[in-house]
Amino acid sequence: MGKSRRRALSGLAALGAAALMVGGGAAPSPATPAERYVALGDSYTSAPGVPRQVDADCARSDRNYPSLTARSIGAASFRDVSCGGATTVEMWRSQRGNPPQLTAVTKDTTMVTVQIGGNDIGFGEIMSTCGSLGATDPGGAPCTAHYTGGGTDVLADRIAGAAPLVEKVLDAVHARSPRARVYVLGYPPILPESGPGCWPAVAAAAGDLPYMRATAKRLNAMLREVAGSSRARYVDTYTPAIGHDACRPPAERWMEPLVPASPAAPYHPNAEGEQAMADALLARLAEPGRGR
Repeated sequence: MGKSRRRALSGLAALGAAALMVGGGAAPSPATPAERYVALGDSYTSAPGVPRQVDADCARSDRNYPSLTARSIGAASFRDVSCGGATTVEMWRSQRGNPPQLTAVTKDTTMVTVQIGGNDIGFGEIMSTCGSLGATDPGGAPCTAHYTGGGTDVLADRIAGAAPLVEKVLDAVHARSPRARVYVLGYPPILPESGPGCWPAVAAAAGDLPYMRATAKRLNAMLREVAGSSRARYVDTYTPAIGHDACRPPAERWMEPLVPASPAAPYHPNAEGEQAMADALLARLAEPGRGR
């Protein structure tokens, strides 16, 4: 275990207290080997490029955070149906030959994790657009102008529009498995929490960093709010990852830049990042009387 991992783990107890404020509700005792766990989500869950890839269609790794968590808690059964590129629609619609993700959730399921919403607001398009515009003006704020220039914050509106879609997913999970405990995971940061970026490794113009940071936090705030109002617990994966963004040196980062140095997709968690999300989830599960 590296020094950065030990530092992160040492702070998880404190983070647990903050998570209680947003996860909501008392619940049963900690995880047992009888746990029947289903993981739903997009590419941040499936972990494209992270060894060992076990599903080429969905770019799914057996070292992603659901797999790490399932092994750690000794789950009696485990199904990971996360898939790269998934939106909330793929909860009900087949994707690349895979059944709709919600079909994995049954009346016997006892624990469900959900990490979805990034593609509903156009994650790939946002990164591509901001990169292309930034190339023309790396010192300016062309992406901010593009998404807010008409007097409306387009991305803020997209996030607001995604809220009822995520809520619908959580409602469907509860309907399919009324006794399952449901955890909604947020998204870790790509950009440094403050200061300059690292153009062109992360293709974000200097003046766009505040807007892009704010958008990432707004997305996570929406997921936290929806979780709290939908009988789910929110898992903060952003705070533990501060200082391990894609602009850090390879040995320190949990997110990869445009050209990854570790096996992972661009702007996605590497193996360390997936472990960090598993650590955050496990810390949430371990909270006495509240994490469950």
